[in-house]
Amino acid sequence: MSAQIQRARTALSIAQDAAEFVLRVYAEPFSVDYKADNDPVTRGDREANAFIVDGLSRAFPGVPVVAEESDPATYGAFAGADAAWFVDPLDGTREFVARNGEFAVMIGLAEYGRAVMGVIVAPVWGRSFLGVVGEGAWEVTGSGVSAPIHVSSRDAPRDAVVVVSRSHGSGRVASILAGLGTADPVRHGSSGLKGVLVALGRCDAYVQSGFAGMRWDACATEALVCAAGGACTDANGDPFEYGSGELTNRNGLLATNGRLHVALINALGAAGAG
Repeated sequence: MSAQIQRARTALSIAQDAAEFVLRVYAEPFSVDYKADNDPVTRGDREANAFIVDGLSRAFPGVPVVAEESDPATYGAFAGADAAWFVDPLDGTREFVARNGEFAVMIGLAEYGRAVMGVIVAPVWGRSFLGVVGEGAWEVTGSGVSAPIHVSSRDAPRDAVVVVSRSHGSGRVASILAGLGTADPVRHGSSGLKGVLVALGRCDAYVQSGFAGMRWDACATEALVCAAGGACTDANGDPFEYGSGELTNRNGLLATNGRLHVALINALGAAGAG
């Protein structure tokens, strides 16, 4: 087992423990606060965040942990660092609040500005996923058994199954896909779970134009999809840079099986949807 996979296994164990806590909160009545308009946060977000940050800091001392619910002052040193963790402790909080099960715990690792490893745990599904770029992607059972996963092989846009955001749907994206002859997109919550659908080959592309969350929404997603043989960039085709200090995904997110990537970038660019 490579050192990178060992690190990924450690991160996955931390994420799985956090997911158990999130599920306990999910099963009980819980209050909802708002960080901004239509940006909910719950006890599940905050306490899973604290648990993951503590676990990663103990296991990997000195590596900054950029986590959604942390005070930015705690991770200011990530810009320019050789490596940094990017954590979304409860990706899909709106779906958590809606109790539709479409949420995930996500931990990604970037080295020298590029996503290299990601773990995504789907608490309600009871499923866990791990990807190391250049080494492979796997679904990992509760007993630790790994089964390889891989993206699909479809290469014609008209045949593609495309997943888009349930909460941030775009009429422009739907129109672009219709122009390519693609069927109506699947709507789903959680950036991470949409990435999982692509990595599993159940969907061929995940398309989000405009604002696409933050780097902690992208890092684990990108690493898992790329490790499974796909591609992930912003909607303009530019790579995500995780070491620059910028945290906002301003130009969308496109995760595909790789074969459809250029065609979708060109279609989005022609429509000015990046």
